[in-house]
Amino acid sequence: MSWWIVHTERTLTEEVPAPPDAVRDFYVDLDNIKVVHPLIVSVEALSRTESPDGYQQSYRVVDRIRLGPVTTRVSYRAGVDVPVVGDVRTEADQWPGVRLRGTVTFAPIDSGTRLTERIRIAAPRPLAAFTVREAVKAHAAMLSGIRHHFESG
Repeated sequence: MSWWIVHTERTLTEEVPAPPDAVRDFYVDLDNIKVVHPLIVSVEALSRTESPDGYQQSYRVVDRIRLGPVTTRVSYRAGVDVPVVGDVRTEADQWPGVRLRGTVTFAPIDSGTRLTERIRIAAPRPLAAFTVREAVKAHAAMLSGIRHHFESG
């Protein structure tokens, strides 16, 4: 590991009033996620690779990042690995060396689904605190948005 890159991990959880399959189907479609993720401006599907175990989908995503009084747009590549059953894996790579890797579970509970996202974040040391803070805030809002989506029917 490099001194220059800071690694951290966070786990976020939300209870969603819908069956796990419905929540999972909603989550793996980034066109849905752009509606509930506070930073995403646009999503463009790039490629999809099918396999007997599921599929992998890649996207070009544009986020709006607020840096003090300035808002800038950042374009990056994101991907989702969706097995037929089991955890969904996500990845997003942004310049300059910011990497997010996620593992998402959809566990049945009495009230619907416990949606748990474990995010592993790597960022250059000067950007690490900002990146972690903003990523956690955005992903918590996204999970809350998914819950609200299913609450509103």
